[in-house]
Amino acid sequence: METGKRKERVLKRRQVLILFVLLGVSQAGSKPRQYSVAEEMESGSLVANLLKDLGLDVGELAARGARVVSNVKKMRLQLDGQSGDLLLNEKLDREDLCGRTEPCVLPFQVLLENPLQIFQAELRIRDINDHSPIFLDKEIILKISESITPGTTFLIESAQDLDVGSNGLQNYTISPNIYFHLKLQDSPDGILLPQLVLDKALDREEQPEVRLTLTALDGGAPPRSGTALVCIEVLDINDNAPEFAKLLYEVQVPENSPVGFQVAAVSAKDSDIGTNGEISYAFSQASEDIRKTFLINTKSGELLLTQKLDFESIQTFTINIQATDGGGLSGSCVVFVQVMDLNDNPPELTMSTFIGQIPENLQETIIAVFSVSDPDSGDNGRMVCSIQDDLPFVLKPSVENFYTLVTNTALDRESRAEYNVTITVTDLGTPRLKTEHSITVRVSDVNDNAPTFTQTSYTLYVRENNSPALHIGSVSATDRDSGPNAQVTYSLLPPQDARLPLASLVSVSADHGQLFALRALDHEALQAFEFRVRAADAGSPALSSEALVRVLVLDDNDNAPSVLYPRHNGSAPCTELVPRAAEAGYLVTKVVAVDGDSGQNAWLSYQLLKATEPGLFGVWAHNGEVRTARLLSERDAPRHRLVVLVRDNGEPPRSATATLHVLLVDGFSQPYLPLPEAAPARAQADSLTVSLVVALAAVSSLFLLSVLLFVALRLCARPRAASGPEGHFPGHLVDVSGTGTLSQSYQYEVCLRGGSGTSEFKFLKPIIPSFMDAERVSEAKASFRDSFDFS
Repeated sequence: METGKRKERVLKRRQVLILFVLLGVSQAGSKPRQYSVAEEMESGSLVANLLKDLGLDVGELAARGARVVSNVKKMRLQLDGQSGDLLLNEKLDREDLCGRTEPCVLPFQVLLENPLQIFQAELRIRDINDHSPIFLDKEIILKISESITPGTTFLIESAQDLDVGSNGLQNYTISPNIYFHLKLQDSPDGILLPQLVLDKALDREEQPEVRLTLTALDGGAPPRSGTALVCIEVLDINDNAPEFAKLLYEVQVPENSPVGFQVAAVSAKDSDIGTNGEISYAFSQASEDIRKTFLINTKSGELLLTQKLDFESIQTFTINIQATDGGGLSGSCVVFVQVMDLNDNPPELTMSTFIGQIPENLQETIIAVFSVSDPDSGDNGRMVCSIQDDLPFVLKPSVENFYTLVTNTALDRESRAEYNVTITVTDLGTPRLKTEHSITVRVSDVNDNAPTFTQTSYTLYVRENNSPALHIGSVSATDRDSGPNAQVTYSLLPPQDARLPLASLVSVSADHGQLFALRALDHEALQAFEFRVRAADAGSPALSSEALVRVLVLDDNDNAPSVLYPRHNGSAPCTELVPRAAEAGYLVTKVVAVDGDSGQNAWLSYQLLKATEPGLFGVWAHNGEVRTARLLSERDAPRHRLVVLVRDNGEPPRSATATLHVLLVDGFSQPYLPLPEAAPARAQADSLTVSLVVALAAVSSLFLLSVLLFVALRLCARPRAASGPEGHFPGHLVDVSGTGTLSQSYQYEVCLRGGSGTSEFKFLKPIIPSFMDAERVSEAKASFRDSFDFS
């Protein structure tokens, strides 16, 4: 829950940042707020409270992450986020920061987030009187000819005071004397120059040297002072002072010129001869920076570099050079040195805000806020900011060289989870210099992808009679998301067929998608069933998908063949009657069997296992038809018992047997003869009964013989065209339909009755007689002989 709230706060924060970036741009032209502080204040000192100027209260200031930023590398200010106080990070030395520049102003910005707003401000550092005036030369030597008339002015070395304004150098005084008084003059640079004015002509013979004390005073409270000794040597007459060819020399020197580089060469001439015409060159009114940077050849007047120039530190130098002859006369000129900027500073990038991880699918999200700077000038200081072209980000300029890096399209973590962004800042100088800053942006996952099955449907094969809890297969789904959004859980969906007891048939592993059969399956009861499996992730909200699983139960040879005919129901067996006149291939009967299995396990074959008289009957292996294998003869036994083996094609094969009783009769009018099984019972009759039966049989035989003889004579007397085949059973009783049953030419009702001492035979009554031509009979004989299986 906390993660969801935190994501919501991040989204609101970035949306507000975008709004205030636009507000910051609109305020870019407003005048910066100004604050002031005296130099040398202790670290932690209060500069000002910014709550009122920012228009915020204490709670809003902390919530918007206010902080002070600046283009300089060293941050000298800090903002108390709890109180809104602007404090010093360290002591500030105005002279180190600004030199003689007045006013001394340090620009800075206050960066507010949520939304982004940049507050422009300036800190003015007030000078305090912490430096005394000093003379760089503690002893100033002047050589003055005695011929100099009163009223002549002599420029002497001025003092240096690092303070500015009223705390700077304000006045000079000279020790009391009868020869000179002090005159002060303002230079074009605003420097107060001390000059000695000769009040009384010097007399070398009276006083060859005059020593005076020069005091420099600043305007502080209390004032500070510095002194130097002015030593005046009185020279002989020298009536020509050195004169420079030009009073102003202007030169341009590239920065980073090597040490020893000749900046300029000044030249002065003196009409005097001897020592009075010998000229020496020296700096006049030179600051410490000039003395550290330049060296002048006292003889040749060549101005050389003693250290490299830096345009970013000092852009110009004004150098006063004095030429003095041997007689003490001097002349001066000015060398104006302009430092030419070179593109020797690469741009600098300062990162203010960076968000390293953002959720996918968000538009216009702020990634980073940064500023760029280049201390060079002109084109050397103008900069261009860019990133790679193949990234879904864009740089937007803000105020005062500030930029924001935002997304220009929604990010997709599944396409790319991490971006390496290189921000390149290039200036427009020659040669161009650049700075690269690399950041890594990671895309956090959002549950926007449902699990996907490797297949839309699965087909599993299970052999019946399996063991319970058998692993029958697996389903697999993948989720392109990550973390909990990619954790897939599997479950079974309710079947569409409410009659299918799916919960008792299969189960699925919630973590791995493995499918198990909960109980043994029976192919004969259930050949196939199907169900749907759902894969759901752990995201919020959860996404899911479904796959169809079809289970095919494979048949096992677990059912033996079942004989339908002849039936074994415990009653008297059914006897098949065969006329002795039947030809070879006569269809006796057909064994009908079925197998509960399927496929090759249900393919049945028939075989004559036992027979009373082998070779007389045969069984068709494929359909179970029992046919005569040859012509019957009078020598063949009248009763036959056949055992037919029915076997399936499974592995291992299963089988069943069927027992057939066949009775050979001379005609369908012949009475039914008892089966061999009844013979033992009748053999036990008493001898009297046997005698009576034998007598009755003899009488009946004679009667029957007479009847048969009469019938034979009548048949012989008929025309041959009207008679059937002589001596044979009618051929149209042969089965040629291939269905394994008798032809419908004759159908008989047979009833075997038991329970009395003698069995009775109910004569067969033909129903719907039909005749087959001789050609069809001959074709049937040829076909069934080839398909017999004799044993």
